[in-house]
This record gives sequence, C-alpha cells and structure tokens, in this order.
Amino acid sequence: MSAIPLAARQEKHPHLRALNMLRDLPAVADLIELCFANTMDSEGQRYVQDMRRAGSDAGFLRWATRMAETTALPLTGYVWEEESKIVGNASLIPFRHKHQRLYLIANVGVLPDYRRRGIARSLTERALQHAQQRKVQSIWLHVRDDNPGAIRLYKDLGFVERAHRTSWQARGDSAASAPRSAVSLGTRHPRDWPQQREWLRRLYPDDLAWYRSWNFSALRPGLWNWIYLLFVDANVRQWVALYGGQLEAALAWSPAGREPHALWLAAGPGSGRDAVAAVLLQARRALGQHANLMLDYPAGESVEALQAAGFTALRTLIWMEANNATS
Repeated sequence: MSAIPLAARQEKHPHLRALNMLRDLPAVADLIELCFANTMDSEGQRYVQDMRRAGSDAGFLRWATRMAETTALPLTGYVWEEESKIVGNASLIPFRHKHQRLYLIANVGVLPDYRRRGIARSLTERALQHAQQRKVQSIWLHVRDDNPGAIRLYKDLGFVERAHRTSWQARGDSAASAPRSAVSLGTRHPRDWPQQREWLRRLYPDDLAWYRSWNFSALRPGLWNWIYLLFVDANVRQWVALYGGQLEAALAWSPAGREPHALWLAAGPGSGRDAVAAVLLQARRALGQHANLMLDYPAGESVEALQAAGFTALRTLIWMEANNATS
C-alpha cells in the first residue's frame, strides 16, 4: 500500500480547529462521555474524570501547555465547532516505546445530530497530518469490531488491522469452584516459566506493548526477582492448571500500574477448555474481595473456557496502524 498523501489533499474547514486545552477539555469530556456512554468501561470513566479535573486545574494547565506532546492525557488534538459548540473531536496521545515516538488517535467522536457529514473523516485526516508532520515512527488507533462504518473509514484512510483483542470481566467470588475433572491446580513452579513465557509472548505481542505496558519480568522465578518484589512491595500471585502432570495454563495477577485488577492468562492453542476454566475460577475464588477482574485476550481464543469461568466479554477492539506513517 502506498503512503497516505494527506498533506497534498488536506482541505481547510472553517469549523475545524486545534484543541485549546485552556478552555476545551470539559466540553470534550462531555462529548466523549455522550458518544461512548454505552461502551465505556471503568478505565474510560476515569479517563473522562481526569480530563474534567485537568480542565479546572489552572496550575496543571500551565504545566500542560509546555508538556502536551509528552503527557498521556489528550491535550493535543482537533475539534469541530459550530455555533460556539464543540460537536466533534479527535485526540492525539503521544507514546514512547523502545526509543521510538508513536501517536494514538483516540476519542474520534461526533454528536449524533451532526453525523454522516464527513466530520469524523476530516478530524481523523487532520490528526494524521499532525502526526506525520512530526515524523513519528508509528500512528495507531483502535475501533470496536461492531462499528463497520468507522472500520471502513479508517481502512480508506490507509490504516491496516494489526490485532483483534477482547476485554473480559468477572467479579471475584470466594465461593467459585471448578467442577470435578482430571485437571489439578497449584502454584507456579520455576520449571513452568519457559512455557509460560512463550505463551505470554504470543498472547500479548510486543506490537501493542507501547500502550498496554505489558512487562512480565515480575513473573520470573528466582531469588533475586523475589527480593526485588519484596523491596518494591509488589504482590504477585500465580496459579497453574495441570493435566496428566503437563502444564495446560498459567494465570498471574499483580495489582500494580494502570491496570490494578488485570489478570494475565497464558495458555497454548491446544490447552483444554476445562484446564483454562479451572485456573480462572481459582483466581476468582482467591481474589474474592475484588469487584472487577479484567482480562485482555486475543479475540476468539478460549471463549468457551472464559464463559464457563463466569467471565463476560465487554468489547472487542480492532487495533489499526497507519501505513507508512512518516511518509
């Protein structure tokens, strides 16, 4: 696919302008909440609340004016304004990964009464042009798999699908138990680590590590890693499911960082449904005091096992990358 020639065809729109963080953040937060109310998870709700707090904090705004290209809040982007009302938005969020600069185009939304007028396309094109002018190595976005109109738009703009991932959720339940089977449950043994690491690398690819902050070094066995975790007061819990003495699945929980309730499931293509379900139920029982346990996983994998363990699919996102971002 050829490079995206946005700079050559970008038109000027009287209603499209750059985000003004000193006055636009509350209105943009309202727009995002309205556009994505039916699909917003707890992380998204916190995100909107952070935007509102930032918009009312004069000290933060003075700092953010200088740091907009480095903070993870959506302080750079473009809005569509008609009659002094913001009706459309596209945010640009900068990331760094392995010494490379990336942009995530996020929060592309238009109020219902203003849709089907090309506003989302114009905002996305302008955001792409902004990122390309800064010579970043990669430009990404994600879109729900049940939004075919947006998927067609992004493909038309040169984005390529890189991954499909489903967010799963379940409540902790101290009474949860797996049905009787030949599967045995236990804690992770050091000899299980090479297989667990191989599975994790496949299921949580480095292509998305810039956003999801996947770092499984805390799961390594060994005295020095144990001392380090003790020193930083990090709580890591791990469980495994075995069948016939062979590792079938491993599950880890480490309440730290941006995703304090995240589980990390490692299983192979041939892992049995009962084994995967059993280790997930074990975690729900062991973490019974937690209201929401989250799992991000490749779409279509271990679906029956996750459902049998009481997990509900919240959404499936298609991750897309712009072709030849810096051209």
